[in-house]
Amino acid sequence: MTRVAAVDCGTNSTRLLVADVVDGATVWRDRDAITTRLGQGVDHDGRLHPGAIARTADVVGGYAARWRALGCARVAVVATSAVRDVADRAAFYEAIEDVSGVRPEVLDGDEEAALAFEGAVTGVDPARPALVLDIGGGSTELILGHDRPQACESRQIGSVRLTERLLPGDPPSQGALAAAARVIDGELADVAHRLDPSLARSLVAVAGTATTLAALHLGLAAYDPHAIHAAVLSRGEVGRLLAELGGSTAARIAGLGPVAPGREDVLTAGALILDRVMAWGGFEEVVVSERDLLDGLCRALAAAG
Repeated sequence: MTRVAAVDCGTNSTRLLVADVVDGATVWRDRDAITTRLGQGVDHDGRLHPGAIARTADVVGGYAARWRALGCARVAVVATSAVRDVADRAAFYEAIEDVSGVRPEVLDGDEEAALAFEGAVTGVDPARPALVLDIGGGSTELILGHDRPQACESRQIGSVRLTERLLPGDPPSQGALAAAARVIDGELADVAHRLDPSLARSLVAVAGTATTLAALHLGLAAYDPHAIHAAVLSRGEVGRLLAELGGSTAARIAGLGPVAPGREDVLTAGALILDRVMAWGGFEEVVVSERDLLDGLCRALAAAG
């Protein structure tokens, strides 16, 4: 058994997983996700805002105290779309290393996709080949494979990026939602030249958009990862949730029990991405996995030892 910790500094949330890796399986010991919106304004300004870096570093510092108390043998801190989309990362690197003692690593799209796939398919038992969908704040990864990725694509259509770029209203207008859907469809049409969704026998979705939609579908009063894991949503149910969210203000969405603070203003965009992916691939249902990139990263950390 090896105890490890992994932190993902994502565009919308900063997440922690402390896990014991036993025979290649991750057994969760501590897990958290806090909205820090590291990618605030990145799509518009092309840089990380000092306030966003400070918010993220503050959370990572708290996580560091937790992984030290739990006696982790190895630790990795990674960043994804928001950080890889900016040229000047020095302030981010310094802030995270100062509070944690760990130098963060920026994952490229292929690395992010491979870790997400590995985590997702070990958490549920999908029909193979499976298409894993990881809707992030800055980018969306699509990964097709059997036991490991065979084709993957990373597209710049995450929930935060799409909201800032195309969905400014509260709630967004139907015209804005239709325009955003066309943008997503265009990205997916390009993906189809390199990744054929018809080869997939199942669709598995990971990360906060999918898990929150599953929680809403289940009618949970509060977020419960054990209830959410392996939940199945039909295409019709995803469409129903999208219609409900698309007609709601952020304040109303925030009042829904399982919606984490900071996700209320980008959940509609995430639901739209999931809806369009299901239409693009002809998927009638999606399996939601609570295991994702962090589980894959923990397994990789243990294997490296």
